[in-house]
Amino acid sequence: MKIGYLEGTDPDLLAKLVLDGHGTLPLGNGWDNHGKYINHLTPQDKVNAVVGYLHKIFPPDGGAEGPLDILAACRNQKIPVYLIVVRAKHEAAKAYLKKVGEGVILVDPSDVYDELTKLGKKSKTAQR
Repeated sequence: MKIGYLEGTDPDLLAKLVLDGHGTLPLGNGWDNHGKYINHLTPQDKVNAVVGYLHKIFPPDGGAEGPLDILAACRNQKIPVYLIVVRAKHEAAKAYLKKVGEGVILVDPSDVYDELTKLGKKSKTAQR
């Protein structure tokens, strides 16, 4: 499994994933100059999921793009996006993201590793 990650993603999480045999790919949102621009993801990148903090999909004040734009390639390729938000703010985040739709999973920081590795287990089962 290969996980794309936005800047600021916990390095300990990324190290655990790598040590479990998963690949990682740094991704950028278009204004932080971190990794490959998320909307340039192609099937050849073989990214199974994207993870990052909620604020990374919202442009700085005055930016023309929004979450729908930033996550277009993920939606088109059905790549699930795990957005890190403390559990107490999940309802507020859902209201904020109501137009983003399917494929976005809100996850508490303490649950990110478990959620991503569950996805990996599902992928392995589907391949059999």
